[in-house]
Parts: sequence; structure tokens; C-alpha cells
Amino acid sequence: MKRVLFVLVLMISVVALNAQTPKTTATHTKAAKTAINVVDLPKTITTNIAKDYPGFTVKSAKSFTGKKGLDYEVLIAKGTDNETVRYDKDGTLLKKESQKMATHHNSKKK
Repeated sequence: MKRVLFVLVLMISVVALNAQTPKTTATHTKAAKTAINVVDLPKTITTNIAKDYPGFTVKSAKSFTGKKGLDYEVLIAKGTDNETVRYDKDGTLLKKESQKMATHHNSKKK
């Protein structure tokens, strides 16, 4: 009888200790983006932008740690067209987002 009681107390202790152990879960945090000078972009990226987006000008650039290493987010513009393009460190296009800037008309009817 003492053995059965001892085993029960031991099992309850294990269950109680297990319940108190905090479970950690992976959280997905956004990588911090760091503004960089346009002249510091890798040559492969600036070459690809000039080839794939003729007439566009690089307005700003940011670097951040992506899934496979250092990635770059580049804002390019041509007139009222803005594009945000993402490249990996080797100059491979990862993502493209187009944005058309709205033009405001302040004309009033008379």
C-alpha cells in the first residue's frame, strides 16, 4: 500500500511540475530596416533597376535581414509612379509593390 501511495505522489508531482513549465512559442517579428545611402546599394541591384525600370530614379533604400540574409528595399520613382522593390544581396528581385501617387485638383466650378 505504501508503494502505491508513493507512486501516486510521484506521478502528481511530475504532472504539477510539467504544468508549471512555461511553453515558449516562436514569434514572428518584423526585421528592423536601416536606411542606407543609395550609393551604398550593391552594383547588381542598381544595374537591375536601370535595366528593368528605365527612366526610374532611386529615391531611397533600406537594408534588413531577410529569410536568407541581407535584403534591400528600394523606393524608385518616375513622374507620379512609385515602386517599392525588394532585392536580395545578389540582386535577385524578391517583391514589387506599385503605388500611383494621387494628383489633387483644386479647380472649383463657377
